Amino acid sequence: MIQGEITASWRTAPRRVSVLVFEGFELLDAFGPVEVFSQVPAAFTIDLAGLSGQPVRSSQGAQVLPDHSLLAAPAPDIALIPGGPGTRHLTEDESFLKWLRQWAGAANWIASVCTGSALLAAAGLLDGYRATSNKRAFDWVTRFAGPVWERQARWVADRDRWTASGVAAGMDMAVAMVRQLCGAAAAADVQRRIEYTAETDPGHDPFAADAVAPVGALPAP
Repeated sequence: MIQGEITASWRTAPRRVSVLVFEGFELLDAFGPVEVFSQVPAAFTIDLAGLSGQPVRSSQGAQVLPDHSLLAAPAPDIALIPGGPGTRHLTEDESFLKWLRQWAGAANWIASVCTGSALLAAAGLLDGYRATSNKRAFDWVTRFAGPVWERQARWVADRDRWTASGVAAGMDMAVAMVRQLCGAAAAADVQRRIEYTAETDPGHDPFAADAVAPVGALPAP
């Protein structure tokens, strides 16, 4: 599908953006992109999926109420996976990873912010894809084999997989997704509405020096 066809199609088919929330998720990882997508309501609808459907507490302490539990969550068009301290134990939860493979794997696009890419990698959803993550957690995230990890990247778009670096980088990635799916004018309008100037170069990453591990490395436990 060429870019013009993608841009023309969004007006008639709003896409469901489903955001995974869990204990210890990073607020801006989730709600930075939510703010971006919400500015184009004709193109995107938004819901939250939680492990149980009960309120979950972010790493900042604020609680959010998911719209759906894991078992009841509808298939997303865009699955968005935030990071945060809560990702650490979820990478070892096989029942969760099995659900994530099924739920996110059915999406047309899968996106992550920060250490959300570790969850995708642990679930095998980034196998063979280029990807990035939070640079201060890069040595831990890159222990998960399967992706081609890129250190020097604000975000990485590889086919239907989009991964952003740390926290605020998720907003830049979300603006880039709006630009690809809805066109440059829509992306520019979003930035005007929220008074935000997004980075447009995915390779411009002033925080790459914070990454401990070199590209592709798998640090020892």
